[in-house]
Amino acid sequence: MTDSPWLGVILAAGHGSRMGPFGEEVPKPVAPICNKPLLVYQIEQLRALGINEIIVVIGHLGHVITDTLGNGAAYGVRIRYVEQSQRLGLAHAVGQLEPHVDRPFVLMLGDIFFEVTDLDRMVREFEEHHPAAVLATKHEPDPAAVRRNFSVHLRDDGTVRRVIEKPRFVETNLKGCGLYLFDLRIFDAIRRTPRTALRDEYELTDSIQILIDLDYSVRAATVVDWDMNLTYIGDLIACCRRQLAAEGRTSLVGGGCDLADGVELVETVLGDGVSITRPLRMERCVVMPGVVIGDNGVLADMVITRTARLSA
Repeated sequence: MTDSPWLGVILAAGHGSRMGPFGEEVPKPVAPICNKPLLVYQIEQLRALGINEIIVVIGHLGHVITDTLGNGAAYGVRIRYVEQSQRLGLAHAVGQLEPHVDRPFVLMLGDIFFEVTDLDRMVREFEEHHPAAVLATKHEPDPAAVRRNFSVHLRDDGTVRRVIEKPRFVETNLKGCGLYLFDLRIFDAIRRTPRTALRDEYELTDSIQILIDLDYSVRAATVVDWDMNLTYIGDLIACCRRQLAAEGRTSLVGGGCDLADGVELVETVLGDGVSITRPLRMERCVVMPGVVIGDNGVLADMVITRTARLSA
């Protein structure tokens, strides 16, 4: 396997504390979206860029992630794992990778489901202009979504002049999306990044702004069509519904399932080995592998595991 000029990095150490018992059992980065772990979608997107070596940063339930992905051979890549021992923000997590990174790298936040168009544009921007960073962006019509992420402000020449983490006042609909291409200058900026007063963490947006203030070029590429940060149970359901629609399906049934006569599935995904023993209508549900359901009537807007039923 010939090394790519780019390295892939996925930050997958987050804790799904706002997903209730689901987050205690399943790390968000391997939450199943239409029965495929979220990280596998990201690995496929990196692989489409020609990237064949990926570093995955793990923390909470990291063993579940390593058991799920293995060494990456099943996906045509090599995966190395780095454990994040402290949760001090994204910039801190990236900074810990400096000894492991020897070339420009595409960074993805492992708890975000991305739908992208022409991701190669980030590489083309990098190769043509040689910036210190290229930020994946989305034209976001919902100001609340911009406030949950970061806003990107451009100069007339297309370079980035300002990034603002979780802006209170939204002055642009250009949203940063948790997908980046950096060269090694980002580590110089991270060393200059202070902890924030807001969250007492080292923010990656502050590091990017330091690059800009040091007169390094930072560019943006509007390549994200849709993105969802898996924060709440309803977010997982939304991603599954979105992927079902993309695949032209109304429902998805995993292998080895046993469904009683009269079962109806509407925008619902069943994992492998699910058993539904009575007539039941399920609407907008995600059922984890091996679950046995004995209800009849209607179940709607739920994620169902072997130990819990979690409502959206």
